[in-house]
Amino acid sequence: MTAQPMVELWRGDMLESVHSGHAVVFGASGIVETWGDPETVIFPRSSCKMLQALPLLESGAADAAGLSERQLALACASHQGARIHTEAVSAWLADLGLGEPDLRCGAHMPYDPDTNKTLLCSDTAPCQLHNNCSGKHAGFLTLTRHLRAGPDYVELGHPVQIAVKSAFEEITGVPSPGHGIDGCSAPNFATTVTGLARAMAFFATANPEGATRDRAAARLTRAMAAFPEMVAGEGRACTNLMRAMGGRTAVKTGAEAVFVAILPDQKLGIALKILDGATRASEAAITALLIKYGALDARDPMVGKYLTNPQRNCRGLATGGMRLAPGFA
Repeated sequence: MTAQPMVELWRGDMLESVHSGHAVVFGASGIVETWGDPETVIFPRSSCKMLQALPLLESGAADAAGLSERQLALACASHQGARIHTEAVSAWLADLGLGEPDLRCGAHMPYDPDTNKTLLCSDTAPCQLHNNCSGKHAGFLTLTRHLRAGPDYVELGHPVQIAVKSAFEEITGVPSPGHGIDGCSAPNFATTVTGLARAMAFFATANPEGATRDRAAARLTRAMAAFPEMVAGEGRACTNLMRAMGGRTAVKTGAEAVFVAILPDQKLGIALKILDGATRASEAAITALLIKYGALDARDPMVGKYLTNPQRNCRGLATGGMRLAPGFA
């Protein structure tokens, strides 16, 4: 099967662009609905950070370090590099007796407008704390210390990444056919869209009073939903959508237009990938699926922001807008 048209961009009364992709909704008893090819192999990129954080909890490292739910949300984050994020990661590392140089994620300019402006105006270079993945890496370092392993925790053969790969394959139910190196230098293990949706369904159905892995998954879901500002940041889709859903659902984007959702009330997991990597389309598509499966009120203002509002030019004139392609959602 080929990718299926999901989101259209119209200018006036003419179709200008079409975004195609693959999506799977997975429930407790298996696949609920699919679009495109559910067995397409993808890199989940940052959408799988809750999977990468599972060994942090399962090993006992999180409890040994006394991590809060706010820190667990940060371990799953692709954050803005705002002050609330950098200060939280810095304090976390200090509690471990570590510092910014112990991170292996590299540095980039923060996405948070205020912090970005402050660095530019003061001619200050960003540091690794500003990296959107620094929270995940603080989690990796916490697990590294707990395992008494070496400092290069992003290496494929390091105990941290061995544990991550094992958890990833077990929860997706698919042996990973390979890996790539993510923007933050950690391995990113490939899987199918179905595998990723199956993993999200596991998180959605995890028993908070159950076995170790269930408890870990439930804690991570709860932390993300409770602290959406730590998972992304002000103005970001993950934060906005989780706030709109009142802390009942966890969602997470990934680079190149991957998006996942964990729906505990509906006991469903969702995974989608837009083929051309367009974030505007993945945000629109996940919004549509959240509405379809009862997690998001169709009247919420965030629906307009990501799907139904007209697009406007620099003078405020409506030029067109996005629509769902026929046959999707």
